[in-house]
Amino acid sequence: MPAKPLADLIDDCLAPALAAQGFAGRAIISLWPEIVGERLAARTRPLKIDWPRRRPAPGEASDPATLVVRVEGAFALDMQQLAPLVMERVNAHLGWRAVGKIVLKQGPVEAPAAKPAPPQPDAALVAEVAKQVEIIADPGLRAAFERLGHSIALRRSGTADTAS
Repeated sequence: MPAKPLADLIDDCLAPALAAQGFAGRAIISLWPEIVGERLAARTRPLKIDWPRRRPAPGEASDPATLVVRVEGAFALDMQQLAPLVMERVNAHLGWRAVGKIVLKQGPVEAPAAKPAPPQPDAALVAEVAKQVEIIADPGLRAAFERLGHSIALRRSGTADTAS
């Protein structure tokens, strides 16, 4: 049996909890910083989506849902002003006009976990990679290959979990 990606297993585990909060998947929650931007994501969290109880009649457009967002108290006024933009971005991400209203719930928002600084390659590695890419004339391309070379060398040596 081939190995399954961890994301597939997590989706199976989280689906019931997310469905109870009105989310069809984890995309809005996991991609919140990309949807609303880092500044808003640092002070807000999507809590749930309240879908309308009434089913539309045949040929009638369905009513949009309400997105409930937790927001830090001091940031609530800013978020209220930015709500139309947030709705537009969420709907663009979903691909249809799913959200028609945002309700703000004031409360503490946990800070996102800080990413650790990537390890720096040693001087010998830097010199070796620089020697290998010195024939590339374009400085931007040469710098990109240097970063790639450093990342690959760090992974091979086991000192980096992810490439930067």
